[in-house]
Amino acid sequence: MKFTRSFVVEASLEKVAAFHAQSASMANITPPPIITKITHAPQTLREGDTMAFTLWMAFLPIRWEAKIENVSANGFTDRQLRGPMAHWEHRHTFEQLSPNRTRVIDEIDASLKKNPLGFLLGGMMWLGLPVLFAFRGWKTKKLLSTSSEST
Repeated sequence: MKFTRSFVVEASLEKVAAFHAQSASMANITPPPIITKITHAPQTLREGDTMAFTLWMAFLPIRWEAKIENVSANGFTDRQLRGPMAHWEHRHTFEQLSPNRTRVIDEIDASLKKNPLGFLLGGMMWLGLPVLFAFRGWKTKKLLSTSSEST
């Protein structure tokens, strides 16, 4: 299965990349009612780092561990090591459109687990990706434009 979403941020490529490299950013751009608790991650993510977190969907904890790979000035990939999907690779690409304008492209390649519970849980998560990434785009723009106004 493949999913792609993009949005434009009124911020430099460097600022967008630095924002996404912060492990805390994931919780900051996750929509309610999902609660994200980072259980293990360096403050700034680099090549080869792992990030463990739990997504709380109401009373249901979804534990996930991802490895950061293919890091460059223009993006990175997070690949699921453990989690709700059989396979998950999420490529974050940053494309500079002008000095203060950057396109963020999210590309996900995933497959569902074969067992009934995993298939159901992963399928529900997959169906929610359009809403999740619409919120992430909106919140990223809001956070970066707010921080640019204070500088």
